[in-house]
Amino acid sequence: MTTPSAKRAPRPHRRPKKDPARIVAFRALRAVDERDAYANLILPSLLREAEQKGMDRRDAALATELVYGTLRMQGSYDAIIAACVDRPLREVDPPVLDVLSLGAHQLLATRIPSHAAVSATVELARVVLGDGRAKFVNAVLRKISAQDLDAWLQQVAPPYDQDAEDHLAVLHSHPRWVVSSLWDSLGRWQPDASGRSAMEELLAADNARPEVTLIARPGRATVEEIAAALPEAEPGRWSPYALRLAEGGDPAGIDAVKENRAGVQDEGSQLVALALAAAPLEGSDRLWLDGCAGPGGKAALLGALAAQRGAALVASEKQPHRARLVARALDGNPGPYTVIAADGTRPAWREGSFDRTLVDVPCSGLGALRRRPEARWRRRPEDIAGFGPLQRDLLRTAIRATRAGGVVGYATCSPHLAETRAVVDDVLREEPGVEWIDARPLLPGLPALGDGPDVQLWPHLHGTDAMYLALLRRTG
Repeated sequence: MTTPSAKRAPRPHRRPKKDPARIVAFRALRAVDERDAYANLILPSLLREAEQKGMDRRDAALATELVYGTLRMQGSYDAIIAACVDRPLREVDPPVLDVLSLGAHQLLATRIPSHAAVSATVELARVVLGDGRAKFVNAVLRKISAQDLDAWLQQVAPPYDQDAEDHLAVLHSHPRWVVSSLWDSLGRWQPDASGRSAMEELLAADNARPEVTLIARPGRATVEEIAAALPEAEPGRWSPYALRLAEGGDPAGIDAVKENRAGVQDEGSQLVALALAAAPLEGSDRLWLDGCAGPGGKAALLGALAAQRGAALVASEKQPHRARLVARALDGNPGPYTVIAADGTRPAWREGSFDRTLVDVPCSGLGALRRRPEARWRRRPEDIAGFGPLQRDLLRTAIRATRAGGVVGYATCSPHLAETRAVVDDVLREEPGVEWIDARPLLPGLPALGDGPDVQLWPHLHGTDAMYLALLRRTG
């Protein structure tokens, strides 16, 4: 029994428990914010490092969900967090905001019980931020836990009838300028489906977890071979060489992938290469060019298709390190090919050398927001104008590289009108002797391809990245 004057022994300080999944997720978000890292590049290296220290697959899956889910919904979570703090969000330290966003995602978009989500995130804050800021995190997360996601969005999103674009931006976690750009583009390509419901479907598709799509490179692997090795795989929707891993699955261990006879490639990218290869041609069909070949997915497919016809492929990529990736993707191709590191606007070939030419030009990447969710927060409206001169130069060079009667494909992973039809229209006004080819018949079975002659794919309509394709024939 203690007397009133006796002093209670101090409680021993408890060291915060390190949670490998949440530590990895936090480190990935910091790399994206501080170093402009891409999540799909930085996360695998962090996971490998953690797995070497004993992290299991379940924790790896949780870390992956936390990173991608938090990045996709960052705009919505920022609005919710702002409603729960007593200062402007810009005054909250970025590492603290990352921890709060991770906690918000667990509370509002996962099946993790609220008490566990708060407890685990506060513990993470103690590890990476310290006890003082962990108390702040705890207070904010308890406010967030008072409502579900729908209730919060109804509270923080401005009314649709007052500002439709701002409403959708908060509701679906896209910057307002991206919502505006996508809406303009959707109305151009699908005027009968450009209303609110179509936009919500598109924005929701951007936030959905993308399937892993494989390609069995023709002449090197078959869909049946890969399906036998991956029973969970389903046939592609449109490409005869595609398989989808709708419920996950790890393709890295199958022989065809290890031997470079198959690989991971979005079905939209496959369709661009297939349409170019299927376009009607006048005269010889012996030499093809991929003028912007990095990192090599389309080049590998084009090389396999060219080999079946006895044609050769030249794959050109400006950056030497990306040219090495192209060479790796083409390694083992059954037909002749050449990989060069060259600037596509200062060609290393004579004009009129090629029968088929593809330029998949550098762009904003707004068509791949499912797989690179951080791009929506990194890009700015002025970036679109910055890409324009290069895109036009590359298309001009591609046209001049192609012989009379040959075919040119202009592709970009963006639906933004300034990167698609506007580029082609501008170049065609300057380049004589070039005509459109209707690309729609070369993509059999695909619905909702618009009025043509060019094609815009959409994640909500086709289940692909939002790839754009224009096919042209040089007549002069």
